Amino acid sequence: MNILFLHPNMPGQYKHLARVLGASGQHRIFFITKHKTAIIPGVTRVTYGMPKPPETHPHRYLVTAESAIRQGQQVWRVAHQLREKEGFVPDIIVCHPGWGDALFLKDLFPKAKLLAFCEYYYRSTGADVAFDPADPTNEDDAPRVRVKNAVNLMNMEMMDWGIAPTVWQWSLHPKDFHSKMSMLHDGIDVDVCVPDANAQVILPNGKVFKKGDDVVTYIARNFEPYRGFPTFMKAAEILLRERPNLHIIAVGADSVSYGKKAPKGTTYRELLAKEVSLPGDRIHFTGSLPYDQLLNVFQVSKAHLYLTYPFVLSWGMMEAMACGVAMVACDTKPVREVIEDGQNGLFADFFSAEDVAKKLGQLLDSPDDNAALRKAARETIVKRFALNDLLPLHVRLVEEIAAGHIPPPVAEEIKNISPIGPYHSATWQA
Repeated sequence: MNILFLHPNMPGQYKHLARVLGASGQHRIFFITKHKTAIIPGVTRVTYGMPKPPETHPHRYLVTAESAIRQGQQVWRVAHQLREKEGFVPDIIVCHPGWGDALFLKDLFPKAKLLAFCEYYYRSTGADVAFDPADPTNEDDAPRVRVKNAVNLMNMEMMDWGIAPTVWQWSLHPKDFHSKMSMLHDGIDVDVCVPDANAQVILPNGKVFKKGDDVVTYIARNFEPYRGFPTFMKAAEILLRERPNLHIIAVGADSVSYGKKAPKGTTYRELLAKEVSLPGDRIHFTGSLPYDQLLNVFQVSKAHLYLTYPFVLSWGMMEAMACGVAMVACDTKPVREVIEDGQNGLFADFFSAEDVAKKLGQLLDSPDDNAALRKAARETIVKRFALNDLLPLHVRLVEEIAAGHIPPPVAEEIKNISPIGPYHSATWQA
């Protein structure tokens, strides 16, 4: 089978799927990406450069579409060379289409099947937009968001099948496309993400943290409002003032993955540092960490905080749960699919630093180190999101769709066994 993967940040959601297909030795696999160094055995990486910026500024509604079209052109050129020079024609294209990479490949390879990762469909109300009172919307936002979905709509029209990783993300997509989408999470490697009583974290300043230490942890790819960074910083001020022996480890970078950027020349961390008073010797900003060190942070954590807008659910939250953390999380729709308040974690108000600090304090004061919560958190991931259970379903989707079986027979199996938390898909409302 000839397989073409597309993701600008290889491997993205295909870390495990590309690895297992490449390791089989049965397929010819190319991965088109902007990433210059990623390596997957059995998979040939082909890179494309950044598209040229437009000579004139498009209408503000069309900025996302303009960028996607230019990126799609770059991918088309590379794929065209693969066809002409390597004789490569994919049986299936497996892609995250959000950046435009797949826009023109059905025209280049009309017989290829397209399996798309449907990560997020924007809404002007009821999701991330207008969620935060600190970021109010105006009358211009609804048409802007509608046009922002143009790339999503073109990709969904082209795709032969789609995958959404959670019920929440599936529910946001137009109902007309639900019939050709499966709800199937990427999977969490519960054999790697495990509790470890002997884990330790060694900071650059030599400070060492071990299991049992008074440590609160907070992790986000970037420190930004979408992941509740302002609330975290204000809650950190309360906790560190009230608990002189407490340390906080914050893992992440000072850029922006989602939402609005901080004003030019500054970062959200710099802005929040002016609003709060934090003892620099007890709050530790590590930057981004290698994966094994990230897991160590989870493993030593006495109380972990996860905050998010109603948006894409982070792998990190579920990896933390698999490591057996005692979790405080916000009561937003994507989180509710995985966490049940008081059973495998505690809910706190996304906007209330006082409530967040109170719930983290409750975990810190637990006489048995929250043994029941920790056990239930890991069991949730093992039972519902274990990679070893979900990865074979992804492989079968690829095989069946590539063979022209639409809908793929495994889709019914996925529908019947895929865990969807406390909500049933038939009654879920976006």
